[in-house]
Amino acid sequence: MQLSLGANQYYWPKQTIEQFYRDIADSPVQRVYLGEAVCSKRKELRLSDWLAIAKELVQAGKQVRLSTLALIEAPQELDMIVPYLEQGELVVEANDIAVVQLAKEHKLPFVAGSALNIYNMTALKRMLDAGMVSWVMPVELSRDWLKGMLEQATAEGLRQRFDVEVLGYGHLPLAYSARCFTARSLDRPKDQCKKCCIDYPDGRLVKNLEDKAMFVLNGIQTQSGYCYDLSNDIASMQGLVDWFRISPQSQQMKQVIDHIWSQLASPQQQTLAPDHCNGYWWSVAGKELVASSNC
Repeated sequence: MQLSLGANQYYWPKQTIEQFYRDIADSPVQRVYLGEAVCSKRKELRLSDWLAIAKELVQAGKQVRLSTLALIEAPQELDMIVPYLEQGELVVEANDIAVVQLAKEHKLPFVAGSALNIYNMTALKRMLDAGMVSWVMPVELSRDWLKGMLEQATAEGLRQRFDVEVLGYGHLPLAYSARCFTARSLDRPKDQCKKCCIDYPDGRLVKNLEDKAMFVLNGIQTQSGYCYDLSNDIASMQGLVDWFRISPQSQQMKQVIDHIWSQLASPQQQTLAPDHCNGYWWSVAGKELVASSNC
C-alpha cells in the first residue's frame, strides 16, 4: 500500500499553498493531487501556478495528478476545466461526471474521484470504458462493500485495469450544494461572499446543542465534524487498497503524514482522539469509532 495526498479542500493564500507543497516535496507521500476541487471562485492559483508546483513535486520524485471541481454549475466552469485536460502531462481526477465525458472525448486516462458515487460493477465498467485508471472509493462505503466489488472485478478480469484509493485520514466530504454555507453562516449572499472561506483554513466547525462537532462548513461543501481516521485499520485494508489517501489540513501535516507512513510500514494500534471516527469503513454510523479488526 502506498501513500497519497488528496487535493486541498480549503481556501488558502497563494504563498501558504506554495510553501505547503514545498514541505510535501520532502515528505514520504508518493502521489500528490493538485488543483481546486470545491469552488470556482477560489482563484489564488491559476493552472500555470499548479503546473509549476507539479514540476517541483515531480522533480522530487512524486507522482502528480490534477483535481477538478466536484460540482460544476455553469458552462463557464466546464470551460475552465478544459485546459486541465489539454495540458498534456498530468492525469486528471474527475469529480463530476461532466469531466469524465470530457476525458473520454479527449481519449485521456483519468482518476474517478469519490464524488462520482460509483456503487456497483455496471458503473465501474462504464468508467473503465471511458478511460479510468484509478478509482477513489465513495467515502461513505465500507470495507465489506469494497471487498465484494473487487471480487466481482477479479472474476470479470478487470481488477488489473485500475488501482484503488481510499480516503483514510481527514474530514469527510459529505455533500455539495449550489448554496455557500460558509457565506450563509456570516449572513452573506453567495454572490457577495467576499471569498470568506480564506478566513477558515480548515473550514468552519459547527457544533450541536451538546457542544459536539457536527459538521465543517467549507464553502459549498459540507464535511464531517469528526476527522475520519483509518490509521488503526491498515491491516484490514491489505489486499484491497492500493493507495491510502490523506486529506490536507493547515496544522500538523508533517506529524500526520509521518504517523500514517509509519503505520503503513508497521501497523500498530494507537489511541485515537475522541473526535476521530472510522464507522463507515466498518459498516456502521460514520461518526462511530470501532475497534480495529485484522479481518
